Parts: sequence; structure tokens; C-alpha cells
Amino acid sequence: MRIPFSLLLFILGSCLSITAHAFEMQFEAASTTPMDNPHDLKLSPDGRHLFVADVGNNRITILDPETLQLVARFGSDHQSGTHDVDFDAAGLAYVADTHNNRVVVYALAQLMATRLNDLTDRIRGPEGVLAHPNGRIYVAGAWSGNVVAYRDGLVVGELKGLRSPHDLEITPEGNIWLSDAGNDRMLLLSPDLEILNEWSGPRYGFNGVRYQDVLPDGTVIAADKNNHQVKVIAADGALLLTLGSGAPGMGPGVFRTPEGVETRGDKVWISDSGNNRVVRYRIVSR
Repeated sequence: MRIPFSLLLFILGSCLSITAHAFEMQFEAASTTPMDNPHDLKLSPDGRHLFVADVGNNRITILDPETLQLVARFGSDHQSGTHDVDFDAAGLAYVADTHNNRVVVYALAQLMATRLNDLTDRIRGPEGVLAHPNGRIYVAGAWSGNVVAYRDGLVVGELKGLRSPHDLEITPEGNIWLSDAGNDRMLLLSPDLEILNEWSGPRYGFNGVRYQDVLPDGTVIAADKNNHQVKVIAADGALLLTLGSGAPGMGPGVFRTPEGVETRGDKVWISDSGNNRVVRYRIVSR
């Protein structure tokens, strides 16, 4: 028996609808610590502290990930337009010091940051940084329209032709998701910066997609800034959840120009940037 094509599409659409409603996130808490346009954020390697790129205050603000209360700050004496932070296997912190056209490398001891060196070659306005387990540091130059790979401080790779590229996050396989914000798309890159896949077009409706994180199963949670939404996308590209109505607001399930995303277990931290706060959600169904 042959199934009519129209019926096949209906069945497929129904399955996709079920999948889309299988992923749910529940609001848990919001920060009250004064911040100015917080962007990307990252848990410390031990998970005890949440490092937030506090753009308007030109510094890293450190919060308790459970209470979202202030713990410490650093960098305001020399950073300008701080956008991103990541940690390597040795615990060094890499901070995208955007308006100074550099990534600053810090050693941390009891939350006291000691500046070690800078990465500057071939990048302008860096807004994303990834310390990859392969030993390379990948930097997205938003103003230079490129991604540069460094090893031991030297350039070992470059991808050009991008528009305001932002976040870089590793997949379970060791590849890299890049948010190419100016082109309203996400690109999957190999460690050698070859383009492997692209998410774009009406299916996702990105409008200035900024920062994201990747769950252990490859699911991506991305902040779609200008849509005032956070989108959850399965590793196979299926759109599982859109959180936010598309209009700016403040409260559970709504955002104003969200930027940063960090995950650990069933917890999701989001920089609700236009509302100058960090919010925490919990994944309640997958």
C-alpha cells in the first residue's frame, strides 16, 4: 500500500511537533547584582563560580551559580568592552577584551586574577573565545570578520569572510559551533576551521544569533538576540524549543536582547542582557 505524499507530510509534521514539545525549560532564579549589559558567561572548571562578561562595566563579574549573588570582580582597570570568557585544561582564563582588540590570558588563584599575556595577531574586536582541548585557542574577531586559531600564542589557522562572528563552542565530537551573527546563521567548523554544516534560513529565523552552549548529546542552546529569544536545536538540526515570544520583556520565559548561555547538567544560565541580569533555568523534559 502506497501512502499519499500529503499524508506522509502530515505524519512527519506531527512527529516534529511532538519532538518540539518534548524539550522544556523552567525558570528558577534571576540575579540582582548590578551589571551593565552582561554577555557570555562560563562556569569555572570546578563549577563553583559563574564568570560573566560584564560589558558595560569593562570587567568580569563572578557570581555564585546557585544564589546568583556577587562573589568577586576583576579587570575594570584595564579591560574595555569585555564580551567572553573561557578556561583551558590548566585553569587559565581567556577573556575577550573586545574594545582593546585582544584576548587577555589570566592565571587565577582564589579568584585573584594575574594577567599573563595577550593574543592580538589578526583580530579586531574579538567577541568570542574558545580554549579547545586540542591545545588551540580559537578567537572570533567580530570587527575583523574572521576566526583565528592560536597555539602557544602563534597563529596556526584562520577562517575569513564572516560577518560579526561571535561565540565558539565545542561539540561532543570536538568540532566547533560558531555563531556568525551578521549573517544570521550558525556554522559547524572542524578544528582546522573547515565549514562542515550550516543552520540558517526560515527554519531557524535567526536575527543576530550571539552566544550558545552545547549539551553532551550535541543539542545547542543559542541566544537569538534581536528576536529576544533562546532557541534549542537538536544535533540533527531539529528546532526543539523557542523560549521567548519574540517581543522584549522581563520575567519568566521572556527576554530583552539575550546574549550568553552556559549549561551544566540540567541547569541553564542565560544573560538577559537588555535587562542587565543573569537568569537560571532548569531543563525539566527532554
